Amino acid sequence: MADLSIRARQEEQMDSPDLDPAVYAQVLHDLARVNRWTFTAWPALAFLARAVGEQKRFRLLDVGFGDGDVLRTIHRWAERREIAVDLVGVDLNANSLVAARAATPPDMAIDYRIGDYRDQAGPFDLIISSQVAHHMTDLQLQTFIGHMEQHAQTGWLICDLHRHGFAHWGYPLLARLLRVHRIVREDGRLSIARSFRPDEWRAILREAGVAPEVVQIRRRFAFRLAVERLRQAR
Repeated sequence: MADLSIRARQEEQMDSPDLDPAVYAQVLHDLARVNRWTFTAWPALAFLARAVGEQKRFRLLDVGFGDGDVLRTIHRWAERREIAVDLVGVDLNANSLVAARAATPPDMAIDYRIGDYRDQAGPFDLIISSQVAHHMTDLQLQTFIGHMEQHAQTGWLICDLHRHGFAHWGYPLLARLLRVHRIVREDGRLSIARSFRPDEWRAILREAGVAPEVVQIRRRFAFRLAVERLRQAR
């Protein structure tokens, strides 16, 4: 087994700018299948339940939307509760826009955009990001946290993988069971090795200028860490 005591730094194949758009789309859709099996959207829904409370309207920005699967889950969650939502997703990769729109029903009003999260006009009640933090450099992650702290009026959430030995050992079994693309199989283990542990998140928060005491770091199924900031606990 790889040494997980230190975070890996190798680049993932899906982040290559030369990756064929059709292959990239297949990778995103297969990742969305993995996400469904591992309940990736659940931490976001639990966070929203606390953040929204009895409110019947909110505006949310999802940074690095990929296939759009988390935003679609949030849309359905809000619809069942008769909550009016303005859902915006932003991603740096233009191919994500094509993939997310193809996977999203036309009657589901989600505003997918390509660009930098810093260029998206607010205000936003909530800013979230799922399975993206481990793709960032240290400086990019610190900058992102600082931006959310400044611009998310109600709160923000980063949900990412937990660098854990059992997850690193078990993921290939799940990937083979789901028969996902080779890149998803290979990048998945590297993603786990690139992700963080709770103490590392606390250090990152300090570097970003956010006191760890105002942030909750929650362990979530399956081998996820939810880094949550709410202005007021509900």
